Amino acid sequence: MTQLSDGVAVDLTVPDAPAGPPPAAGTGLAAVVARVADQRSRFEDLRHVPRDVVADFKAAGIYRAATPRRFGGDALAPAEFLRMVEAISVADGSAGWVASFGQATTYLAALPLSTQAEIYADGPDLAFSAGIFPVQPAEVVPDGYLVRGRWSFASGCVGADLLGVGISSSVQGIAGKPMVAVLPPSRVEIVDNWDVVGMRGTGSHDLRVDGVVVDPDWTFVRGGAPTVDEPLYRYPAVPYAAQVLAVVGLGVARAALDHAAGHGGQRRSLTAGSKAAERPTYRISLARAEADLRSARAWFFEAAESVYDTVLRGDDVSREENSVLRLSAAHAARVAFSVTQAAYTLGGIGAIQSAGPMQRLLRDASVVPQHAFLSESVYDGAGSVFLGAEPFPGYV
Repeated sequence: MTQLSDGVAVDLTVPDAPAGPPPAAGTGLAAVVARVADQRSRFEDLRHVPRDVVADFKAAGIYRAATPRRFGGDALAPAEFLRMVEAISVADGSAGWVASFGQATTYLAALPLSTQAEIYADGPDLAFSAGIFPVQPAEVVPDGYLVRGRWSFASGCVGADLLGVGISSSVQGIAGKPMVAVLPPSRVEIVDNWDVVGMRGTGSHDLRVDGVVVDPDWTFVRGGAPTVDEPLYRYPAVPYAAQVLAVVGLGVARAALDHAAGHGGQRRSLTAGSKAAERPTYRISLARAEADLRSARAWFFEAAESVYDTVLRGDDVSREENSVLRLSAAHAARVAFSVTQAAYTLGGIGAIQSAGPMQRLLRDASVVPQHAFLSESVYDGAGSVFLGAEPFPGYV
């Protein structure tokens, strides 16, 4: 059994079950996590998390976690939401990745208040997905922006209530920050091209728009100033977007280590040798990996909580604090991958079996540090800040 951060236990060895009815509205996170664990092979087969599971996430509060309280949302402290995503990620990385975009509505807080009121008119539970890059030029027309083009990596787009695409315009003067046009899914084509090794269930397809006029009130600058005056929206938006992805890696690594300590530790070699748990080399490697994961996780959450305390005091988040959020997230993603690799190695030849969890966990963990928000360049930006130099544009 895998112990989640909130004490929920999930059995990683149970066979995947066929789709069943979703939990009733208001179902807690523990029930949703258990269902995710049962359905993870379904996500891989579909290559996306289906709408019935997105509905489960809404029932558990995932997609109101970053909705402003003035519109009925929870506007949770970042660390609280990150622990929710981590718990889901222990059960399945792809589901955790899609759940992580409950954070994405922090971006929508930069829209005019009248637009947000329209968005949340039917309730605060909103799934927003976007393909930002490559940013496409938009023509200024009398009614707004004429948007056309194709964008990549729109994770969770299949189950989204609203979609965003990255645009640039001659009237936009925000250096280093793309503008995002928000559209209903009916005006966007999802190009089914997500065919990858890890995180197969995220449905990170391309988006295509062919000549849609978007009202300026339905555009915002990603990372731009919010129009909502609540604490969550004074927390740095781009570092938060990096954190929600990094914590997926932490959840996947947690599952890998728990499997190595439990089922894996009872494994005997094919030559009928001692159990893995009886070998000093196995125990030492497991303990080192555990120490690495807990250390990276502790700093990750410490940074999130410390910076949010700054926000709650009414102080501005400094460049140094912003950088620490970015660096601790990138570090967590890399440590999580390394720890998962260690657990996979401890699993021996059995780890390669398709029926077992280790090959899937390794594939998923490998994806997280590949994301641009968590790439090697973050260390360059952080080093610049530590040295008092100017980091690359868009870092802080």
